[in-house]
Formats: sequence, structure tokens, C-alpha cells
Amino acid sequence: MDMNSLMQHAQQMQQKMATLQEELKQKTETGSAGGGMVTVTANGQSEIISIEIEEQIISGDDKEMLQDLIVAATNDALRKVKDMGKAEMSKLTGGLNIPGISNIFS
Repeated sequence: MDMNSLMQHAQQMQQKMATLQEELKQKTETGSAGGGMVTVTANGQSEIISIEIEEQIISGDDKEMLQDLIVAATNDALRKVKDMGKAEMSKLTGGLNIPGISNIFS
């Protein structure tokens, strides 16, 4: 493989990565905790889009439990986003393990 061909391939991969990042902005994953009493939705760039809390849990006096459920649901959503990103990256790289690429979604 000559250097020119290698550079072209690298540029194509860079363009595909940029496209993938834009697509991931539009994709979402939802995590939940407390049997669905708290749900958190995050986009593919690990930005929290929404948090939904069942009304019955808000009226309670257990602030710490609510906080714990929010943290658990958020972590669940972010874990799912990370897995989604890795799956999409695997499609892009054809399953090849390219050093440093997998760390993008860590």
C-alpha cells in the first residue's frame, strides 16, 4: 500500500468518524432505576436529555433515595450510550481493533 493510498484511507476514516459523531447526537438511550420510577435519557454524546420522576416518589420524604435513584438511572443511561457508541464504532472499523479508537467512548 503506497503512502498516497494510506492518506486517502485515513481521510475517509476521518470523514466517517465525523459523520458517526453527528449521527450519535441524534440517537438516545434511556436508563432507569427503582423499577422505572426514575428514567434518564442521554444522547450518543453522553449528554443528559431528560429526567423523568414518578410523582409518587417526589411526594415522599426520602430525599436520599431519590438522589440515589437519579444517579443509578443516569449511570445506566450513560452505560448504554457507551455500549451503543462502541457498537457503532465497530461497524465503522469493520470489527478491527484500532488502538485508541475504542477509547473514544470510554
